[in-house]
Amino acid sequence: MSTRATDCGVVDVVQTSRCSGDRLSTLQPVPLAPTGSVTDGAPALTVSVEAERQSIIGFGGAFTEAAAHALAQMGATRRDEALKAYFDPGSGLRYTLGRAHINSCDFALGNYAYDDVPGDFELRHFDISRDRRLLIPLIKDALALVPGGLRLLASPWSPPAWMKTNNEMNRGGWLRPECREAWALYFAKYISAYAAEGIPIWAVTVQNEPAVVQKWDSCIYSAEDERDFVKRFLGPELARQGLADVKILIWDYNKDRIFERASVVLADPGTARHVWGVGFHWYAGDHFDQLEKVRAAWPEKILLATEGCVEGAPALGAWAQGERYAHSIIGDLNHGAAGWLDWNLVLDREGGPNHVGNFCDAPIIADAATDTLHYQSSYYYIGHFSRHVRPGARRLESDAGQTGLETAAFRNPGGEIVVVVLNKTGEPRPFILRAGDRECAASIPPRSIQTLTLAAS
Repeated sequence: MSTRATDCGVVDVVQTSRCSGDRLSTLQPVPLAPTGSVTDGAPALTVSVEAERQSIIGFGGAFTEAAAHALAQMGATRRDEALKAYFDPGSGLRYTLGRAHINSCDFALGNYAYDDVPGDFELRHFDISRDRRLLIPLIKDALALVPGGLRLLASPWSPPAWMKTNNEMNRGGWLRPECREAWALYFAKYISAYAAEGIPIWAVTVQNEPAVVQKWDSCIYSAEDERDFVKRFLGPELARQGLADVKILIWDYNKDRIFERASVVLADPGTARHVWGVGFHWYAGDHFDQLEKVRAAWPEKILLATEGCVEGAPALGAWAQGERYAHSIIGDLNHGAAGWLDWNLVLDREGGPNHVGNFCDAPIIADAATDTLHYQSSYYYIGHFSRHVRPGARRLESDAGQTGLETAAFRNPGGEIVVVVLNKTGEPRPFILRAGDRECAASIPPRSIQTLTLAAS
């Protein structure tokens, strides 16, 4: 390698690597030089510093009753450690987004609703006391750690059984037409009840996974159902209750059908005026092209990754989980997503609790028997984004060229350029990082991820 000595500054490098002990580890800075100075013949990874795209909202994970229960089984020191590991603005992943479930979800200790009184259309018996046991204290403790506040998204898995055609919260069913007004009021009651606890709700989704019958809490909406519920009931009810600033997202399911759903719901101007964005999950595969189609058709709407996790019992120490997260986050952000929410913040050693045995992995696994927290590879890989790409950052166009790497780039509000580089191959990959009029020689080990930060020029 040959470079000209300059005063172009340096690139700060943070690395996580399977083949070393590096876990969000700070490496020696790499000197920058004027573009054209590096002559080692390595392929270039290019950041177009003037090509700004969507603004980034942030990154986060879900507060579930399961996560709260798993942490409640740990000693107080370990519980505090887990919260700081995610939310502490210094040592943690610097999460600024969160998600909570309205009523129960599969990652609750059982089915529950805030009003189980059949026919209570005015919701006189609405009561969130169940959430005050474990869930609300967890959210409050996280809020206390985030100086700029936490944006909390709330999603229902099912209305109360009495509002549904199958008379149960599990196994699908539909919202009864005569209950649509009461169900919209239910959203408003929930938002107001949480506000009274000191927890502001930033946004809601209409329904988690509205196109699939699950053996756990679930409810089916056709695209037309979702369109009409938002237009005639949810949007107007939030406005009547003085909650029009609470954002509404539709879909909240896999990317393979996101454009199909949006094409029906957002084609109606009366609905579209209430809809802030479209949420999506990762379980059907990449389908990044579907995000592009939505972004092109409705550029004013926000795309938000609202859930993703590795299904099945936790595999402690497995490396593929982290790579899957990074691949998905890079692809989603490069195709228009404004933020990314993981699923459960913490689960127990079994991958629960889950009231129907739908066990999953999480970035932090809590082993109550030994009072130990296990940090999975996904924890570190997510951190390469959440710790360095700050709310208000703008995505920049980037091109990995012939490097064999995956990459995404951003300009933070302070002007620094952040480049995340993923190497899923079994070989080290040298490359030239080229950003505007500056470049440097760099290399990433096999099965690794790096975050490279260039000071504002």
